[in-house]
Amino acid sequence: MSDIRDDVRAGFNELYGYEPAGMWSAPGRVNLIGEHTDYNEGFVLPFAINRRTVIALGLREDGIARVASSFADEVVEITISELSPETLNGWAAYPLGVAWALGQRGADLATVPGFDIFIDSDVPVGAGLSSSAAIESAVAMALNDVWRLRLDRPTLAAVGQLAENKVVGAPTGIMDQSASLLGQKDSAVFLDCRSLDSEIVDLGFGAAELVLLIMDTGVTHSHATGGYAERRASCELGARMLEVESLRDVTVDDLPRARNILDDTTFRRVRHVVTENQRVLDTVRALREQGPAAIGDLLDASHLSMRNDFEISIPELDLAVETAQANGAIGARMTGGGFGGSAIALIHRDDLSRLQVAIDGAFAEHGFGQPDTFVVVPAHGASRES
Repeated sequence: MSDIRDDVRAGFNELYGYEPAGMWSAPGRVNLIGEHTDYNEGFVLPFAINRRTVIALGLREDGIARVASSFADEVVEITISELSPETLNGWAAYPLGVAWALGQRGADLATVPGFDIFIDSDVPVGAGLSSSAAIESAVAMALNDVWRLRLDRPTLAAVGQLAENKVVGAPTGIMDQSASLLGQKDSAVFLDCRSLDSEIVDLGFGAAELVLLIMDTGVTHSHATGGYAERRASCELGARMLEVESLRDVTVDDLPRARNILDDTTFRRVRHVVTENQRVLDTVRALREQGPAAIGDLLDASHLSMRNDFEISIPELDLAVETAQANGAIGARMTGGGFGGSAIALIHRDDLSRLQVAIDGAFAEHGFGQPDTFVVVPAHGASRES
């Protein structure tokens, strides 16, 4: 983390020629359980991770915004008053989309000072660990500070979601930004995506000598492309056909009736969301009453539901999950929006090395690219660094 901060400060100074006014950071996230439930007004249980995006920001007096990063060659420049979903594209839509979204939440973009931003990150891109929300949350925190907007963290999460939905064009829910902004050390964020009420839930991994292993398949995905949007459309169709506001209003007991009303594909999409909501509630209860060693079956069941009912897994994710289950994992599942990215495995720390060797061997045997495996630790949310 300190190395990234040093790199960001040096990158800012080299590019813009002066010292930044401050530095801010925000973490990526892992969703422990609760996939594709957020935009259905359901329940999710993510946690912030010890992989972060760091930004340096300096103020300008000419109303111009410039953004640059370690992962893109160009510096993108635009007048702040001209920010709109129509004028923004590419990677810069994430940070500049936040500035536009803050304007929708009361910032007067005609009078706020301009800014220069430089970004670096160790959150893997395309791995299902929400690198995009980490950028959005860090920028939202920074502009909230320097523009003196006094918005609270749940509002900043909504700002990040608005940027992603309207500017980037990805129809995501509010889970990722909420985890990045509300996360606390050694804990998960239990979020009700209808009311936006949140509770901090102790995970207890350390006391149980458990670790969470990320198994990044290397197959990148994008929420702005078709598969994610198609799943969301299926959920909205199911809700309309069942005559409810959202799938949050459908319970497990309603599924037999739903089967008689819906076509097979729509029913299976609905069944995933409904049963996943229940699994989130059951996981929170198990963590509080029994501890993390009791949640393995729920993680396993979540993956099967995403593979069979929601159909968002891929062979690499299935192989990672099956290999983890066969090599000591308490539970394993894919995480994130699907169609690529990462799987997670909850495993005793003594079994970690054996699993990592097994994963490498299984991927090589099947002719898949080398996966990246690493442990993540539940960490604190977005913060000012200097």
